[in-house]
Amino acid sequence: MKRVPLRLTLIGAVIGICLLVAFSIPHSVKRSHGMLPNQAYVWQRAWTPAVQSAVRTETAQFVELVYLAAEISFRPHIQVARVSTDFKSMASSGQPVGVALRIGPYRGRFEAHDAVARELCELTQSVVDEAKAGGLKVGELQVDFDCPEAKLDGYRIWISAIKHRLAPTPVVITALPSWLRREEFKALAAEAGSYVLQVHSLEKPSRIDAPMTLCDPAAARRAVEQAGRIGIPFRVALPTYGYRVAFDQRGKFVGLGAEATAGIENSQIQTRELCTDSIAMAGLVRTWTSDRPACLTGVIWYRLPVSDDTLNWRWDTLQMVIGGRDPVGKTVATVRETQPCLFDVELANCGDADTSVPKRVIFRWRNAELVAVDSLAGFDHEAQANSVIFEAAEHVAGQRLAPGDRLPIGWLRLSADKEVHADASTFKS
Repeated sequence: MKRVPLRLTLIGAVIGICLLVAFSIPHSVKRSHGMLPNQAYVWQRAWTPAVQSAVRTETAQFVELVYLAAEISFRPHIQVARVSTDFKSMASSGQPVGVALRIGPYRGRFEAHDAVARELCELTQSVVDEAKAGGLKVGELQVDFDCPEAKLDGYRIWISAIKHRLAPTPVVITALPSWLRREEFKALAAEAGSYVLQVHSLEKPSRIDAPMTLCDPAAARRAVEQAGRIGIPFRVALPTYGYRVAFDQRGKFVGLGAEATAGIENSQIQTRELCTDSIAMAGLVRTWTSDRPACLTGVIWYRLPVSDDTLNWRWDTLQMVIGGRDPVGKTVATVRETQPCLFDVELANCGDADTSVPKRVIFRWRNAELVAVDSLAGFDHEAQANSVIFEAAEHVAGQRLAPGDRLPIGWLRLSADKEVHADASTFKS
């Protein structure tokens, strides 16, 4: 064997090291700034009058609404649950819409032309055709699949087949931050062409007093920067919702509810309400407005505020956050004279962020005697000279009071028609 001169060996080693260093240095990420377009999810399974009203009246700041059209589960064969969408309400904005397909866990093989792939393609074609027939301008199909990280290559096979079937309608996937570190994800995202990065979730809490959050702002920033280095266009999904988390009498986690909570409410269950931090989300909006990866193309909010969705933000809160402004709650006590000398008293949130029910409120007056008084909504009362103290029971104090909410807490009758006012200094949660 012919020997290679030492000098050439050293030169080759130096070149190899230089190439290794060059490829290991992160490529510079092109940056951008300015307000991002906003979209919102309509994820309700039941199109109640409140959902219809919200879709018609609270969409001006959104460039697109994405609605849930169907859910797929494998038990073990494909089971499809269609959502009966009100296309007339969706079409009222005149804007493009996204059609979302939710796919549950799948343990089978991924093939391009097997029965499962064919059924998926037929279903996606069906929901898109149905939307168009309903008068909607379909801007995209979103696929939200509970895909294990180890099967992202298989998922790419499905997305390729669906894209081919729906062309030229864009097909978009939702993605988790943990997927970003996988080489298979880059190929999957490239196949789709764009994706939605979902930075909100809830880790199963160990106990009732364990820390819980729906979106860690620092982790969200890191995920967006990591996605920026991949270089494929993406939107980021931010939360607006909350959960009522249930624990047994020993404080062990037993379940949670978002839209429906009746199943976790009984005397043997303790609950803890967890809501998205609106100020933290406003901070993220400000961050990405001033500086972000150029391939971050928008924010999509989960989910559209609806008046009967008690575990979601109100529209006032979302509107502030979209503008990068910190919402502020403002609890006030009001007194309304309904008859001469008879007064109803209530609490109200006049701000644009959630507040909590105060533990104690005092109402005062002068030059009249208290004739009668009663308390409501889990409050007790204590009459004193020229004042009444209303005190919330333990299970009431601290409960969420959303923007616009009003809570009657009692009434009182005086011997003379005098002015009654609340002592704001007693609003102690």
